[in-house]
Amino acid sequence: MLSFDSFNIEPIQTQDAWNICNLMIANEDRFKRFFPLTLKENLTPDLSKIFTDKKVKEFNLKEEFLFTIKEKATNQLVGLVYLKALDWTKKQGEFAYCIHYEFEGKGITTNVVELLSEYAFKDLNLETLQIIVHKSNMASIKVAENCNFTWIKTLKKGFTPPGEKPLDMELYELYKEIE
Repeated sequence: MLSFDSFNIEPIQTQDAWNICNLMIANEDRFKRFFPLTLKENLTPDLSKIFTDKKVKEFNLKEEFLFTIKEKATNQLVGLVYLKALDWTKKQGEFAYCIHYEFEGKGITTNVVELLSEYAFKDLNLETLQIIVHKSNMASIKVAENCNFTWIKTLKKGFTPPGEKPLDMELYELYKEIE
């Protein structure tokens, strides 16, 4: 669907199940705090099959969009990007993303969010995109800033990681330019 450098961005497919399971297991310690549901739903290949089937259906129904980031040369799955919390009345959606530890810090997520922001504005006709991040997640804050998202406010008790107290989260937004 979309590509840059040596990576492809594609809608979730049922055949991605095994690779998503591998991505989640290889990055379990990194993903357990802020991606607990995706992690829990992909701990085995059988769970990943159920997960991908559900996500493909949601994608087709325009309820939630899950994209894979794959290395062109090897077709290795290196990350996931959600466009979720869609509000078609407000024309708003939220990005959430995770990347394999071997690929972090290379600007891949920034490139993907830039391309998917353009897609969301032009093809989905969304007008506001959000990224919600904890202040300790400097890499994610950098993605938001590099993609020209603006800090809006702190969301008090905006997210509760497993086994923790609710955390305040930072809301960043990007708006469709009106021509």
